[in-house]
Amino acid sequence: MRKRKIAAWVFTIVFGLVGWFVYGLARILSTGNEYIYIGFLCIAIGLSVNYFILNLHKKVAKTWTWVMMVVVFIVPSVVYGSYDWYIRSIEIASAEVDLSTYQPYKEGADLARLEKPATLQLKENLPELDGATALYPVYAAFAEAVYPEGSYVHDDRSESPVTVSKTNGAFQRLSRFQVNIIFTAGPSDEQKQALKQMEKTAIGKEAFVFFVHKDNPVDSLTLNELRGIYSGEIKNWKDVGGRDQKIIAFQRPEGSGSQTGLENMMGETPIMDPPKDQRVDGMGGVIEKASDYRNYRNSIGFSYRFFATKMVEGHNIKLLNINGIVPSVYHIKSGDYPLTENFYAITNGTKNPHVEPLIEWILSRQGQRLIEETGYIPVKGTNLPEE
Repeated sequence: MRKRKIAAWVFTIVFGLVGWFVYGLARILSTGNEYIYIGFLCIAIGLSVNYFILNLHKKVAKTWTWVMMVVVFIVPSVVYGSYDWYIRSIEIASAEVDLSTYQPYKEGADLARLEKPATLQLKENLPELDGATALYPVYAAFAEAVYPEGSYVHDDRSESPVTVSKTNGAFQRLSRFQVNIIFTAGPSDEQKQALKQMEKTAIGKEAFVFFVHKDNPVDSLTLNELRGIYSGEIKNWKDVGGRDQKIIAFQRPEGSGSQTGLENMMGETPIMDPPKDQRVDGMGGVIEKASDYRNYRNSIGFSYRFFATKMVEGHNIKLLNINGIVPSVYHIKSGDYPLTENFYAITNGTKNPHVEPLIEWILSRQGQRLIEETGYIPVKGTNLPEE
């Protein structure tokens, strides 16, 4: 029996070290909570092996041995499954944006359209367009109105003149003269430096919004409270009228349009460095679950109003009022909403002769009408009749 106890101790130490390594590796590599199940499984294997090393199975009825095996292996699976279901049930969202639904000339595409043909019609030497995910429905509508009928696949950068590389990718392509016009919010300081011949033309307005889970009791924050949260000074929801819960403040990668919006909002206040699992890739990533972190009810994220409310469906978020002002079309038009921003058509010394006429058309009644019909706010008035 003494040898069996020694063997059990040796096995426990060796397997414990191996199990701890596997658990740690799973925690690093897992995209959700799978590492929790790995931990349970390692413990179950360790207990089971020691059960047989110590000959405990010979001291109890065979039936009880089977019962013990079921309890050790099945119960952790049930516990993990229940926990995972609970976490999924409280995610802020679980939806992806299918950009192909906005593709020009695609049957059933969800695009704003004019009642009359566009006054500008381009047949050849089409300007190459790129931009932010949230603005793709806008410039895709421009393309369908002005460009000839054809295939404009949003991720085919080798063939299609109308693509989506997201904000940072679009700026990079513009700096390399791979596209003629990009449609984004204002550039970051780094992006400005990369564009030596940049010209930007404001073509519409949009609200930069913050959102929380719909069950969060907080409905409104002030600009100072937001700056406190994203500087790391305010860390608990109870400090802004919510529950006694830690605030998980998600961010986007530097250079993304929404992260630049956050930087503009923060002004001179430094932004805290977020933990790795609280910096989210992808425009929809802040709204849906992050790649390696579940979006809990105590989180806060940011985006642009149209993207958060129109392009992503089936979510469980609510937009926060800022300084008591609702981020509605009415308050964006009036300028009362404090985080109203322009978005732009940006060029970088292009030689395409159709670029200037296209931007002029975008600022015409027809172009501004498409911006309004898409769901954004035009810069030249609203409810404009077509020419």
